[in-house]
Amino acid sequence: MVYNSSMIQRTTDIALVRTALKRSRIVALLGPHQCGKTTLAHQFVPAESLNYFDLEDPASLARLSEPDTTLRPLKKLVVIDEIQRRPDLFPLLRVFADRKPLPARFLILGSASPELIKHSSETLAGRVETVLLEGFRLTDLGENKQNQHWLRGGFPLSYTARTESDSVVWRKQFLQTFLERDLPQLGITIPAVTLRRFWNMVAHYHGQIWNAAELARALAINESTVRRYLDIMTGVFMVRQLPPWHENLGKRQVKAPKVYVRDSGLLHTLLGINNQRDLEHHPKIGASWEGYAVEEVLKALRPDETYYWATHNGAELDLLLFKNGRRIGVECKRADAPTLTPSMRIALNDLRLDKLHVVYPGEKRYALADTVDVVPLVDLICTFSSGKTKKNHGKN
Repeated sequence: MVYNSSMIQRTTDIALVRTALKRSRIVALLGPHQCGKTTLAHQFVPAESLNYFDLEDPASLARLSEPDTTLRPLKKLVVIDEIQRRPDLFPLLRVFADRKPLPARFLILGSASPELIKHSSETLAGRVETVLLEGFRLTDLGENKQNQHWLRGGFPLSYTARTESDSVVWRKQFLQTFLERDLPQLGITIPAVTLRRFWNMVAHYHGQIWNAAELARALAINESTVRRYLDIMTGVFMVRQLPPWHENLGKRQVKAPKVYVRDSGLLHTLLGINNQRDLEHHPKIGASWEGYAVEEVLKALRPDETYYWATHNGAELDLLLFKNGRRIGVECKRADAPTLTPSMRIALNDLRLDKLHVVYPGEKRYALADTVDVVPLVDLICTFSSGKTKKNHGKN
């Protein structure tokens, strides 16, 4: 069966936006280009409404030639799509957010983080709540779609493509358009071919500790420039920098971030992986699974703080998550039957974990110790999504 984006209900994301709109006067729905922000916004305000503005549409731009006159009379919910194209609107939105009584709330959609849209982070500070929208969640699709989701990634048009080759073509076109059109529209003037080379190299470092010196040598540029490239790709939601956790343990701990290409489908395209057979035979399959699991866990749990942990002696933990005062560890293993390793024991004791989950692509859940369990990825994210985390050390 061929799916289209409108057939897949993004129940969790709709609920997150609805909750945010109840408590905040301005909600920023941020996420990468083509991740489905516009489709989701139409669940709240239809495209034909006078309260909907798409800043890629000349008609909407014409209506906003006098923004105060156009926006001030509007009531209820107003949607402004691709807000990064008009940063001059942010001071006006601040004025509207401070009106008493409040005639209208605003849902603004953007394809870059507030750090890249400096006007929003400065002008709307304390007035805006951010909701991050990424690609489809595995919980949107069902557990029997896990392999397809992992291979194709979560971008709606990639996931719902009619064939594997159609999905690959879409992703290749996305990469080109993103570098040649979308980034320049954000004021990023780095040549597309340079950023593509950098992105390809990050794909080969996927799941590894960041080594700026090594990439700088390979690209024949300095380390500060490499760092800038990484921050740019992080700011447009293409790359995740997972920060290290370190505390006073009397051990030498790693202090550089780990890097991941956030969407597994884009990772596979950058690595030349076009189908399941290519993936199964690729040396980066384990790292690909780790990154996929990391993204799904973070989308489901939405932790207060997120880190990884590693020592120079080889002990490590893929995810150290802080949620409601608890320390939750997550290890991602692409194995048939993961076992308790010395590294897991060290992480459990040194980090004082309340719970350690070992996620894998299998189907059976089983315990390795009182506070350690092996759990299928889909089971864990469904548990997190439903909020059924417990404060004791029993099963979660």
